[in-house]
Amino acid sequence: MEKKNILILCTGNSCRSQIAEGWMRHFGKEKVNVYSAGIETHGVNPRAIQIMKEAGINISNHTSNHIDEYKDIQFDFMITVCDHAKENCPYFPSQAKRFHHNFSDPSKLKGTEIEIMAAFAKTRNEIRDYCERFIKEEIG
Repeated sequence: MEKKNILILCTGNSCRSQIAEGWMRHFGKEKVNVYSAGIETHGVNPRAIQIMKEAGINISNHTSNHIDEYKDIQFDFMITVCDHAKENCPYFPSQAKRFHHNFSDPSKLKGTEIEIMAAFAKTRNEIRDYCERFIKEEIG
């Protein structure tokens, strides 16, 4: 079986898309090649790394990539994980089946470290459930 190429797109490729990349790799295993990118690059959010580590997923080696870096890859699926990326993504020629889900952005939250990490955990779990369902329904 040929691996499916999945592109996960967010604004800054620092948090939600990185978490989604981690979960897609986890659930898709050898069936998928997973890439994440942003319409800007902000670096990988240290709290996203921490919250995924708590779930047993290591994303500390991920990089923050710009969508233009992947223009030569044929994607089977493109998933935008925030409304801003969906509305502002530059034209990206692809035959990919497109999906969109606006996950809450925990990096925008102001509060105590405990409150912020609770928001990261909530978003991580929402993305985990989405990715698990996506792999079951679209990849099999």
